[in-house]
Amino acid sequence: MMADRSHITLYSGGHKGAESEFGRLAETWGIQEVNFSFEGHSIERSRGVRELTPEQLDKGNVSMEIVSARMGRKFAQANKIRKVIQTIFHMVNSGYHVIAVGWIQPDDTVKGGTGWGVELAKLFNRPVHVYDQDRKGWFAWEGNSWTSGTPKIEKDTFAGTGTRHLTDEGKKAIHDLFESAFGPA
Repeated sequence: MMADRSHITLYSGGHKGAESEFGRLAETWGIQEVNFSFEGHSIERSRGVRELTPEQLDKGNVSMEIVSARMGRKFAQANKIRKVIQTIFHMVNSGYHVIAVGWIQPDDTVKGGTGWGVELAKLFNRPVHVYDQDRKGWFAWEGNSWTSGTPKIEKDTFAGTGTRHLTDEGKKAIHDLFESAFGPA
């Protein structure tokens, strides 16, 4: 358990649901919070907002064909989703450990935009954990498959991301993660 939390930073996107919950708990536990955004993008969290310039967004640019192939799906609003995809790159690139809440699909990707953060973590060879809200448990990507495993926050940086549709179980899982890492709030 980490007693001094002042040097720990959560990197997120500040969106409704899991990301807001990560941010709210970071604030409660006295952890630094950085929420990546871009001009014209509305997010729920206002603490630690870092608005990315077009040049910074470009650093996270990737062909939408690559994203579609890696995720096994097409994206209807490619231009709107592109900036979100670029923002996710900054979250994953900044946070050592990627912790997400959502749904692991049969093809081993994670549902929605959250899935791109998980895929980047796999590509960058980062520790990645997903709380699957249907199976009500944590899973770690090890080797080339998901195995049951609870995350531990052990480094100074982590990325917290996930679904906008956070369940009570998902919310409790994030809370329990913070409590096990940092003790009572």
